[in-house]
Amino acid sequence: MRSVSKYFDGGDTVANYKLDLEVEDGEFLVFLGPSGCGKTTALRMIAGLETPSDGEIYFDDDRVDGKQPADRNVAMVFQNYALYPHMTVRENIEYPLKIQGIPPEERDERVAETAELLHIEEQLGSDPAEISGGQRQRTSLARAIIRKPSVFLLDEPLSNLDAKLRLEMRSELKRLQSELDITTVYVTHNQEEAMSMGDRIAVMNQGTIRQVADPEELYRRPQTTWVADFIGSPPMNLFEGIQADGTVDLAGENELPTKTPTASETVSVGVRPEDMSVDSDSPETDWAIRGTVETVEPLGEYVLVNVDVDGKFVNVKVPTTDVEPEQQVSLTFEPEDAYLYDGDGELVA
Repeated sequence: MRSVSKYFDGGDTVANYKLDLEVEDGEFLVFLGPSGCGKTTALRMIAGLETPSDGEIYFDDDRVDGKQPADRNVAMVFQNYALYPHMTVRENIEYPLKIQGIPPEERDERVAETAELLHIEEQLGSDPAEISGGQRQRTSLARAIIRKPSVFLLDEPLSNLDAKLRLEMRSELKRLQSELDITTVYVTHNQEEAMSMGDRIAVMNQGTIRQVADPEELYRRPQTTWVADFIGSPPMNLFEGIQADGTVDLAGENELPTKTPTASETVSVGVRPEDMSVDSDSPETDWAIRGTVETVEPLGEYVLVNVDVDGKFVNVKVPTTDVEPEQQVSLTFEPEDAYLYDGDGELVA
């Protein structure tokens, strides 16, 4: 995609603005963002279901933004299964081959191979209404991949499944994409899906791409305060401060040393919840952030402590704790675990 934009309502509504993105051959790329951020519109433009207002879309060196969907060799799977209810599972899967005029013998062979790949061999004779939600989604996937597309497009395909099935289908999709080596673009608002499945993630907001990175880099080096506040559950804690002479004054507390000074006087310091400590005693460091415990949530693998710091809620993830609600506590972290953002919200260090 080269500087691709999409406008609606005569240009009054901006769905996408100057999207620049290259997807590698065989890559699993995820569009991640909140509802209404433009990720589905971007996917539909790749599919040919929407026409860009500006910009160009290429498959390798072939410009496709002027081509019909049928001429792009893409397969798309939607949130709803879109199966033909009057056809059996077998008939649904083979339908794309039938309209292409593929001989019956070859259709039977490819249906059998695809059904085995997706573990739905036993359901081939069933109607869609007779099988489970997970089996219907597998049928929808089988119908898409049996065409051997160049690009596989998926628009929130797991959102109608329960939690257990979503987990199972995440693994199935990743295995399937790896085995078939099909370039795949996947749309979701679910961070866990994106982080577990994507080779790279394009984080979107308000029609623009905010950052493109692999899951580890996205989590460990969010390039803006918006991405830092969006990625993670709970997200990164952000503290406003004033920088001078290589230190940051956080909310009137003692000064925190900074790794990389910036020209901005007003800055933000970000710290992941798991990189913070909460203590009812005075800390050993020369500085601390004071607050009042709001809630303590034991969540099995960790305890989530929610602390009110001057009206702002700060989340801390610790293995165990003895603090209680309404207790005055001190929050600390190692300076090397902190992220420094300038006045424009851009990462400095």
